[in-house]
Amino acid sequence: MTGHAPEMQTGAEARAWLAAYADRLLAAVQPYASPSGSLITLPGKPGGYGTAVDGLEGFARTFLLAGFRLAGEDGADLHHLAERYAAGLAAGTDPSHPERWTRPEEHGQAKVEAASLALILDMTRPWIWDRLAPDVQERTVEYLGSVVGDSGYPDNNWVWFRIVVETFLRSVGGPFSAADVARDLAAHDRFRRPGGWFADGPERSFDHYAGWALHLYPALWARMSGAASVAEAAGDDLAVRSATDREHLERYLADALALVGSDGAPLLQGRSLTYRFAAAAPFWAGAFAGVGRPGQLREAATRIVRHFADHGVPGPDGLLTLGWHHPWRPIAQRYSGTGSPYWASKGLLGLALPPSHEVWTAAPEPLPVDDGDVLTVAAAPGWAISATRGDGIVRVINHGTDHTLPGSDPGDSPLYARLGYSTATSPLLDADAWRSPLDQSVVLLDADGRATHRAGFETALVELVETDGIAAAVLASVADTHWIEPDTSAPDHGSGRPGESTPAGRITTVSLVRGPWEVRLARVSTGSAGEAVALRIGGWAAGSDLDSRIVQLVGVGEPGAAHHDDATPLGATTTPWIRYAPVPVGWVGVGVHLARTPDIGHPRLELTAGQATVTWPDGRRTTATLP
Repeated sequence: MTGHAPEMQTGAEARAWLAAYADRLLAAVQPYASPSGSLITLPGKPGGYGTAVDGLEGFARTFLLAGFRLAGEDGADLHHLAERYAAGLAAGTDPSHPERWTRPEEHGQAKVEAASLALILDMTRPWIWDRLAPDVQERTVEYLGSVVGDSGYPDNNWVWFRIVVETFLRSVGGPFSAADVARDLAAHDRFRRPGGWFADGPERSFDHYAGWALHLYPALWARMSGAASVAEAAGDDLAVRSATDREHLERYLADALALVGSDGAPLLQGRSLTYRFAAAAPFWAGAFAGVGRPGQLREAATRIVRHFADHGVPGPDGLLTLGWHHPWRPIAQRYSGTGSPYWASKGLLGLALPPSHEVWTAAPEPLPVDDGDVLTVAAAPGWAISATRGDGIVRVINHGTDHTLPGSDPGDSPLYARLGYSTATSPLLDADAWRSPLDQSVVLLDADGRATHRAGFETALVELVETDGIAAAVLASVADTHWIEPDTSAPDHGSGRPGESTPAGRITTVSLVRGPWEVRLARVSTGSAGEAVALRIGGWAAGSDLDSRIVQLVGVGEPGAAHHDDATPLGATTTPWIRYAPVPVGWVGVGVHLARTPDIGHPRLELTAGQATVTWPDGRRTTATLP
């Protein structure tokens, strides 16, 4: 497989292909609808919240896609979507019906699904809501109205679920709390970070939720019928807020576009990866908000969906499963059920825009990686983003994200705390990876071979430097590493496992990044290594079609590699590593490489008083000050 970009389609071609893809997804779930249509319970082992929630998710998340199709076709309904989903609404909201829905006050997940219901009822108002019988409308208002005043919303992207529901309720004369909306908008503002980014809550939680939730909902909310009056009642100005949201989204899109591989692969990082092409949502949000270049936004979104289609998604039965390219249950979190993957519907949001919209009429434009190598830094998540045109891979070197707070000491989440992520690799996600980090890590080892964790580290540096006429990214972090006995009974929501922590030693890690290479330096503070007997540096966990290797630059260690047959959703991997025993004094340095073909030569590293100078394989040089 190469990373070269596929041939770009016209907007009309792209829209026709996406519409056919969406219609296939919607047709495939119909045999799994309950007799009333209120529950769509897809095959497979029930999710962690049970079959009833799975069935509600199956309805609500495919309702998103059905609503996008109706809105984009101005109500034209060749597949009788409005009729089918209206019947489901009538039964699901009826408390006496045997196929009634789990209510928001009965289970928190229903609060999430309520937002999808409200969003689409607003978006398709003339074709569904306005045609519902009055008693069904009343029951729907009563069902959704149970969220008003509810204090059980987590302090993360969930705040938007209540904003959306209460906005719809306000527009139809239902219950509404200005205090709820004011509180939730204030929370959203607290999540705002520099450079267009959002954190998914107060922790360093940077992932796809920034785009498919925290940027998406503001763009759609501003178009809802009740948004202006809701904002005014909450003491907010919709026009001012929307202008701020658009500006923030436009800046985010610059980074988001750079994170898409030339083959359309999104970054394999963060929780809820089974939502797959929901990663396309922020590009459609840009189209709705009127920011960004329409042809490029369409190309990014469409290419992400095509990436999965080209890898067999959905499968022959037309269903989305818990997995990535193929079914792979370990990718799921506890909250993931058989209906959960249909949040991928957000990646087809562009279909809600009519064929005359500029996102469909604009000429296609290439992605950043199509035009040349990309190197930039995103300060909020603490990332260097390095994409190479030759193979189309995007790599992220991470010194700022761990899904926790500085100074805390849980276990590392492989989804967040690794030193690197890419569009061509997955972090190791088997049980061992949660207990003892290997890939993309710098760890201390005890006599039993247990590796330390770095969650709670402090970011020291994230910047671009220019030396000798070329740019490189320089990042650094300092971790008070620790061993942990994880609490395996804790629910898996994607973050690192809590447990009993034992201090190990302080490690300073520095990354100099250019092209397919990261020069990684590590130093263990003198006298702080505790029971550690060795230092180990791990590289990329990669398949056989990739060149993943580590070369020694400063210090002498023992090289090795670990093979895993089924520790990632991408299949078999090999992870190279270098082990230093005893724990070295002073800096050690390695070159970490990921590409589709081997590089000719490797970097060289010189250390002088307080400085590191890297000579890259092409002879260019980068000098950086060490922390």
